Amino acid sequence: MGGIVDFEVVFPSSRVDVHELHAASGVPVADILAITHTETFPALDEDEPAWELAAAAGRAVLERNGISPDDIGQVVYAGSGEWDQPFWSPAAKVADELGIHRAHCFEVANFCNGGMTAVRTALAELALGTAPYALVLIGDRLSRLVDHEDPDSKALFNFGDAPAAVLLGREDCLLDVVGSSMRTDPTWADYYSGDLEDDRVLMRRRGRRQGLGDAYLENFPARVDDVLTALGRQVSDIAYLLINQGDKGMHEKLLARLGIPAEKSVFNYHRYGHMGGSDPLIALGDLLDDKRLAPGDLVLVASSGMGFTWGVTALEYRGR
Repeated sequence: MGGIVDFEVVFPSSRVDVHELHAASGVPVADILAITHTETFPALDEDEPAWELAAAAGRAVLERNGISPDDIGQVVYAGSGEWDQPFWSPAAKVADELGIHRAHCFEVANFCNGGMTAVRTALAELALGTAPYALVLIGDRLSRLVDHEDPDSKALFNFGDAPAAVLLGREDCLLDVVGSSMRTDPTWADYYSGDLEDDRVLMRRRGRRQGLGDAYLENFPARVDDVLTALGRQVSDIAYLLINQGDKGMHEKLLARLGIPAEKSVFNYHRYGHMGGSDPLIALGDLLDDKRLAPGDLVLVASSGMGFTWGVTALEYRGR
C-alpha cells in the first residue's frame, strides 16, 4: 500500500496569547485556559500565508530525502477549503514554488481530517504506479477563521496553525500505512458554518444541539474497531494512539473508553493549541525525537473534522 517516507511541520512566526483573547472577548482568562491549557500557542501572523509555510515544509522533506521534483506525481493540499486566496489552488502554487511541474495538483477539504484523507487519497493513486512519490500538504488557517471578539466562539479559542508536508512513497517508508477507516455523520453538517464578515470568513456554531461529545465517543472507538479487525489485531497491540488535540477532556475519555493508558498517547496541550490536521504529526514527531518507537510498533492516528467526520489511520513503524 505504501506509506510515509518523511514529514515536516513548520510553525508560524506569531502566537495567540490568552490575555489578548481575554481583552478582545471579555471571557475570563481562567475560562480560556480551561480550553487552551496553555497561555500562548502558534498562529499565523495577519500577513503570513499558510501556503508559504507548507511550501517550506515540502521543500524540507524533498531535500532531506534527495527526491527530484520530477518524481512527485501528486501534490495534494488539505484543510478546510478556506485557503489564503479564494477561487485558487494552493496545491498548484506550492508545486510551482518547489519546481514540481509533472504532478496532478488538487485540494482536499475535510477540515481537520483533511490531512489523513489526503494521505489515503494519494496512496490510492500511488498504487496505480504512475509516479514513485506524492506530496501531501496541510495548510489550514484555523486561527484566522475564529472571531476572537465573540464570547460564544470561546470553544474555538485554542485553534492555531502549523502547516506541514508529508512525503508518501510505495517503498522504503518510515511508516507503512496499513489500514484506514473513516465515516461521516451528515446530521452534524450544519452544527458549524461560516459567515463572511469584513472580508473574512468566521466560523459560527449554529444552535445548541447536544450530543457531539457522545458522537465522538461512539465513532472513534468504532473506527478503531474497524481497523483492528481488518488487521487481525487487538487493542493491546496498539503502541500509541494519537489524536487531534482539540479537546483534552475528550482525549482522556477516548483513551479510557478504549482501555488505553495515557502513556500510550501524546499530550501536547501545555505546548500548543489545536494545530488542525498537523496535531498527530507533531505528536508523531515527538515520539520519533524521543526514540519511543520500535520497528513493528502499531500507531493509530485518530482524526476528526467538521461535518462531522471521524477517521482512524493505522501506521506501522519501520524505522530507517
